[in-house]
Amino acid sequence: MTSHLVLRKADFFASATQPVAVADRYPQNVFAEHTHDFCELVLVWRGNGLHVLNDRPYRITCGDLFYIRAEDRHSYTSVNDLVLQNVIYCPERLQLDLDWKALIPGLDKKPFQPYWRLGSTGMNPVRQIITQIEQESRKADDFSVAMMETLFAQLALTLNRHRYAVDSVPVTSSETLLDKLITALAGNLERTFALEQFCQQNQCNERTLRQQFRQQTGMTVNHYLRQLRICHAQYLLRHTDYLISEVATRCGFEDSNYFSVVFTREMGMTPSQCRQRNVAA
Repeated sequence: MTSHLVLRKADFFASATQPVAVADRYPQNVFAEHTHDFCELVLVWRGNGLHVLNDRPYRITCGDLFYIRAEDRHSYTSVNDLVLQNVIYCPERLQLDLDWKALIPGLDKKPFQPYWRLGSTGMNPVRQIITQIEQESRKADDFSVAMMETLFAQLALTLNRHRYAVDSVPVTSSETLLDKLITALAGNLERTFALEQFCQQNQCNERTLRQQFRQQTGMTVNHYLRQLRICHAQYLLRHTDYLISEVATRCGFEDSNYFSVVFTREMGMTPSQCRQRNVAA
């Protein structure tokens, strides 16, 4: 059996007591599948890429948030100016008397949602907290470890306040049009999405929104939606027994032949080959 890459605490933490650290990825390049002996939060600030987590592909862009456990397998491919930060932490080193399992999804080993969106209103406070954690990690005084853990608790609480499910409308009205558009796209994988209608409902200029979307994500709206659908198709082909025609329908393709053409062009293999490869693995 081929051994996989394992990232070790000793290579990322300054001491055996440090509970939290920050690993910047400016940019995040292609990175092979790996696990860790620590946990991490992944926050995407710019660009786009393909994040494969436990064999499930996610097309990621600015505002995406992942909670990664030590045993989770993940990798990055097809990256395009992808900028992210990994806030890494060791649960066993956390000393504050807090309900960390309630604050951080996945710590209690129960089924959980690892993928979220971070609303635009939360990005600045989250960045500021991460910067403070980085600053404290460079210090060696008696208070630095306690300060890092305190800031990490603040970060966890701030993420809880501003995150929302990727396919659910943000609960606050202060989220930007970009947040609402990405949410709407994720919630329309099985249906036709009309950007013109979205703009009418939100009283915004379609051309301006298209430009803003491309500036932030590095993709057009149509390309992003197509990538979301292809990622969902990969998951269904690998984890369900749906007929390829049904997979096509569940991913917003009315014509299964057209679905096969698009899937093959994007993935370099047919839907049938994708399914067979998973069976062979």
